[in-house]
Amino acid sequence: MTEDLLLFTGINILMAWSVYIVLMSGTLSFANGGFMAIGGYVAGALTVKAGLALPLAMLAGAALCALFAMAVAWPSLRTRGVYLILVTIGISFCVKNGFEATRFFGGVQGMSGLQGTTAWLVWGTVFAVGLGLWLLSHTPMQRIMDAVREDEMAARSLGINPAYVKTVCFGAGAALAAVAGAFYAHHMFVITPEHFNIFVSVFVVLYVIMGGVNNLWGPVVGATIMTAMPEFIRALHEWRPTAFGLTIVILLLVRPEGLLAFRTRSARAADAQPEPEADVSAPPVLAVGPGAREDALR
Repeated sequence: MTEDLLLFTGINILMAWSVYIVLMSGTLSFANGGFMAIGGYVAGALTVKAGLALPLAMLAGAALCALFAMAVAWPSLRTRGVYLILVTIGISFCVKNGFEATRFFGGVQGMSGLQGTTAWLVWGTVFAVGLGLWLLSHTPMQRIMDAVREDEMAARSLGINPAYVKTVCFGAGAALAAVAGAFYAHHMFVITPEHFNIFVSVFVVLYVIMGGVNNLWGPVVGATIMTAMPEFIRALHEWRPTAFGLTIVILLLVRPEGLLAFRTRSARAADAQPEPEADVSAPPVLAVGPGAREDALR
């Protein structure tokens, strides 16, 4: 049970970061459950039917999912607000229904024989992704994404293409969701399209909102708490879903900005050094000597 809890916590952290990457550009997506399904099914087909190793199959599924996500993101990002959210929900439903109608992936029956996920592999990936996001927060790319998130018109005036930034973030988040889906599928042994319904996307967004959307550690905290909480309230039996939902509501009311509300610094310490202020109390230096009058007239 402890190993399963550690494994699912790592997978949920990856899923939470997949939403966080998209949010860094100011876009909220409910399609990551569908991208998780693409990663799980594609990697499963490559390992079960083609005999490919799990890491290679996982990377192939992530690459394919990123291409698919960027292809659907380019027209989808023309919408804004609630309309964009509805588009991403539609993408998630289309992916789920597509796998249900595809006999190659088992249709409604699903796919079986998937195995190979280990806690070491999952947490190694979590460490690598976390290190990458931390390094990203100290690069100009983080500031570019902050500019797009805060004000697209101002970012466009600085020569930034907001559509390109949003599309790249959308694809990167989808790729990470596909990696998490590959790990999940190869731990469950059997997967069906019902494992990737819209509630998966909703819960993943809740991980990020509960932990905090302004820094990369918020999704980690939110995913860890929401993964471990059902185990701690197992003694409540049939009241467990009620207690779980009530806890979420209370936390969102008390901490609407998330448990970790601080914002990630998007510049190095050297970049944040204040410029020395001019000493206004010092008297002006007068130019004297030959040519002083000409210099003053200039």
